[in-house]
Amino acid sequence: MSGVEPSRRPRLDPLAVRRQLRDEGLRARHSLSQNFLADPDVLQSILDLAAPEPGRRILEVGPGLGILTGGLLDGGALVTAVELDRRLASRLGRTQSEAIERGALKLVEGDILDQQIATLIESPYEVVANVPYHITSPILHRFLGAPPRPVRLVLMVQREVAERVAAAPGDMSYLSVFVQYHAAVRIAFAVPREAFEPAPDVESAVVEIRPVDPQGDHARLSPSDEDELWRLVQAGFRERRKKLHNVISRQLSLPGAAVEAALAAAGIDGNRRPQTLSVDEWMALRVALTPLPNKGGR
Repeated sequence: MSGVEPSRRPRLDPLAVRRQLRDEGLRARHSLSQNFLADPDVLQSILDLAAPEPGRRILEVGPGLGILTGGLLDGGALVTAVELDRRLASRLGRTQSEAIERGALKLVEGDILDQQIATLIESPYEVVANVPYHITSPILHRFLGAPPRPVRLVLMVQREVAERVAAAPGDMSYLSVFVQYHAAVRIAFAVPREAFEPAPDVESAVVEIRPVDPQGDHARLSPSDEDELWRLVQAGFRERRKKLHNVISRQLSLPGAAVEAALAAAGIDGNRRPQTLSVDEWMALRVALTPLPNKGGR
């Protein structure tokens, strides 16, 4: 099965969503980055990409009105939905009471960042969510930074963030390096402002993120080596527009000659800027600079 059959597409449009909110006495909370999906074609595109199947475990963050939740359930998935807004959690409990009773939907009221993922959902699992934009980076760190990691994430995020996490060397950021160290990333499709009610001030995009096989060619480092890698990358991006040999020397209090030697050993021109380095180059530079000075060395 691939996605939800067209005949079972949820019926929605901006007016219908607006009517639902009015009838329920609800309004989008700007403080929670709430914008409700109101475009059936975008919804179907997300469901086609998520491809819910019977028995597949999916964690949904911020189900809101439950429109995406319903599509995932229609596909046969076992959904765990975490909703911070008490009003929306209560509504979803009413509208999806049958799915809850038969064990297809587990509804949790609370902040996803406060949850113990290992006890929340059994592995293997996937994440499918219209992510609250103000917590996109913390969510990526939460799901990618430590096990149990999902086998895949299908996330609606701010388009600018999608472009940042999928950036190529030349436009990298700390978030780009972090996500691409842990996973393969692609932007699946863009989503216009008009697809939401109320329409946000920014465009959105859906990204597909697949964490790497820890036993594969790009195996993860040990925790202590990862700590050194992130110290190095963070140091570099504190002055992202400066030349790398100057930035690393200043930020890590290292002698210029030692930094130049490490850059040469890693095959990196010291005149390059931090945003031009690939994940593999950061990893090679960490090896060449190891051990880094103690954290209190500055």
